[in-house]
Amino acid sequence: MAAIVRVGVDLSKKYFQVHAITQLGDVTLAKAYSRDRFFSWCSELPSGCMVAMESCGGAHHVARRLRAMGLDARLIAGSFVTPYRMAGKSGKNDANDAAAICEAAGRPQMRFVPIKTCEQQGQLAVHRLREGYKEERTACLNRIRGLLTEFGLVFPQSPEALRGAIQEVLEDASNELPTVARLALDRANSHYTELDKEIAWCDERICAHVKSDEQAKKAAQLLGIGPLTASALVSTVGDFAQFHSARQFGAWLGLAPSQNSTGGKAKLGGITKRGDTYLRTLLIQGAKSAVMSAGKRSDRISKWLLQLKERIGWQKTVVALANKNARILWSVLTRGTTFDPDHVPTYPGAVSVA
Repeated sequence: MAAIVRVGVDLSKKYFQVHAITQLGDVTLAKAYSRDRFFSWCSELPSGCMVAMESCGGAHHVARRLRAMGLDARLIAGSFVTPYRMAGKSGKNDANDAAAICEAAGRPQMRFVPIKTCEQQGQLAVHRLREGYKEERTACLNRIRGLLTEFGLVFPQSPEALRGAIQEVLEDASNELPTVARLALDRANSHYTELDKEIAWCDERICAHVKSDEQAKKAAQLLGIGPLTASALVSTVGDFAQFHSARQFGAWLGLAPSQNSTGGKAKLGGITKRGDTYLRTLLIQGAKSAVMSAGKRSDRISKWLLQLKERIGWQKTVVALANKNARILWSVLTRGTTFDPDHVPTYPGAVSVA
């Protein structure tokens, strides 16, 4: 056990596949353990030994337990592990996955996923439930609308129009709705109302998080970032200093343009869309609101948005603001400053004009 310096683990619900190597790269163990037996085995590893896993469901919990044992737990994105799997030799299985994780973790330039705390995952649970309630509410509303259409009752597309008329339709005896359909639609409408209450509760918890967290308070001051986006960003990222620069943070969110450059000729495409889809969606949706209302404000960023929209169009301006907000957020939270929409950046070597 003392000779083991790096361990790759392929996680699953019941069994963990282990691949352990020495300093010279010799394989000392390739075996599957049950969950409890795995943690007992890890307690015998030397202090500081690297234990790498793919970032998946339950991985953050396992990483926290291993770090509490004094081990160097690391999480790797699955897309970074795939190139190291020897698919041409023996295909994909748990043993090959564990070996690929172990190999990827040993690369000097490998980027690892930050391990979230219990508090971060607790706040993100509210966001995940809220998104699920939203999808379920939309599906329920469309289901009610489709069933009413079968009886010749057609309403406008807006949710408000249907919610305002559903009770009148159910109580109207002159339409063709049979009794059983009225009862079923009444229950569906009650379910829709309960989903509204659940979403409202999630919004209350998110607003309470923003009021109690200093980082979230600062994030909510930016143009196009509200309580929902601020809470999600702080809960997902945690320590913003883990990114070396604002540019790296924007690229991590998938807001940087993709490149297809060769022969010294730079060619940029659309944004990469890597990273967390939920965060990127919130930033872009919030940026749309800020761009739409830019004409009502006179600050430096709003004037820049109006000029940019005239030059490159609406959609690119929205993405540009989302990327700018990500960079500003990194600067504000890592340097301990506050957001100023009229801030004029200074660059090294710039000559000030009196």
